[in-house]
Amino acid sequence: MRRDLKFYKITENLNEGASVKKMWEGRFSEASSALLEEFNASIGFDRALWQEDIAGSKAHARMLGACGILKPDESEKIVAGLDAVFEEIKSGKFEFKTADEDIHMAVEKRLSELIGSDLGGRLHTARSRNDQVALDFRLYVLKSGAQVAEKTRELVAALRDIASKHADTLMPGYTHLQHAQPVSLAYHLLAYAFMFRRDYERFASSRERNNLCPLGSAALAGTPHPINRKSVAQQLGFAGVTPNAMDSVSDRDFALEILFNVSVLMTHASRLCEELILWSSQEFGFVTISDAYSTGSSIMPQKKNPDVAELIRGKTGRVNGNLVALLTVMKGLPLAYNKDMQEDKEGVFDSVSTALASLEILKQMLKTAKFNEQNMLAMTRRGHLTATDLADFLVREKNVPFRRAHFITGKAVAYAENLGLDLSELNAQQLASVDESLGGDAVKFLDLNASKEARKSQGGTANESVAAQIEILNEWLKRINLKG
Repeated sequence: MRRDLKFYKITENLNEGASVKKMWEGRFSEASSALLEEFNASIGFDRALWQEDIAGSKAHARMLGACGILKPDESEKIVAGLDAVFEEIKSGKFEFKTADEDIHMAVEKRLSELIGSDLGGRLHTARSRNDQVALDFRLYVLKSGAQVAEKTRELVAALRDIASKHADTLMPGYTHLQHAQPVSLAYHLLAYAFMFRRDYERFASSRERNNLCPLGSAALAGTPHPINRKSVAQQLGFAGVTPNAMDSVSDRDFALEILFNVSVLMTHASRLCEELILWSSQEFGFVTISDAYSTGSSIMPQKKNPDVAELIRGKTGRVNGNLVALLTVMKGLPLAYNKDMQEDKEGVFDSVSTALASLEILKQMLKTAKFNEQNMLAMTRRGHLTATDLADFLVREKNVPFRRAHFITGKAVAYAENLGLDLSELNAQQLASVDESLGGDAVKFLDLNASKEARKSQGGTANESVAAQIEILNEWLKRINLKG
């Protein structure tokens, strides 16, 4: 199991034969083994849910008081005790113990120590650890999803800002990593901006679908106590309650969703980073990454390595693994709760923290990068990028069938290569010598900037089309800012 001891001390009590009183031990005649204590415990990682656990318990206690299941003063004392536990954990004074098994038991045990076991023991009325952990984890996923979405929004805005400055920066557009057609750097970066916009929208959609409170489902079948689930949901900021108790405690599709959303997001980030890695090489020379976001070599003094981009590319494999791991855990589980589901959290915690860190440093790296416009322009003069424009000219102006136009243009490309030229560098006489249909004003369709500007169709690379795309992003960013 992973252990993060940065903030909290975890006390081990695993001596052979150690007997630690459990809240569920009435059924058992023999103490838990030391091996079971360690193997069964999740407090090493689920203590990360302490804020959610206390918030859920306070809402539950208030509801029990309002429904007459607890006396009002009992409810108030429990809430005050939970506030005290909150402050202990926040200040780092709380002692987490492996023997307490998980964050839920740790909080409840400390609460009972502060306000007395009789009153502390009443908090668990009308709930189970099954719906308690489902609540805590769902709250965490909703909060974390919003945080990752916000970082994604910031990245979209950063790409929009860079694109706004580079509508006239020519570069090759690629297919199969081969030169294809001239585009602008703005256009290329906007492709990523729209990918990340969809990533944001996936997080927003997941929130709408999963913003329901599972507490009150109890173990799997609900509770006979006269509870008010809607009251708890309202206190915790949920839009409503889950409609089926068994479903509420037995599925983790909300966790799978955030893992999937992070995986797609990181896949897009990885693709962008792959291009930054290529573009920063001497072979491309399209971008210079700031020294602040580069590293050197321990042996080669001249090296400047794009390690940030490489790490994001590598961490994408890690978050994809977390998704596959939980899918594998869940695929064969019968209803309702199974202990296998304890394996649901660490991967989510890891993917969320990885995404947050990756998005922030990717944004900063992009904002400080220098794009080398002249190198990009020089590369557009290699690979015959205006070949499609020449073929389109023959079809549109000379009424040549496209297959014939394709053949003629291919001959022109071969002719240019024999001369050691790019197609865009041929003059009118040279074009006419290839085929009589290439006479007249055909040469103007070889101009690289004219090729870019000819593509005014919606979503194209012409400046007016790029401006329209930027405006779409501007309106979207305004809209989600207003919602926020």
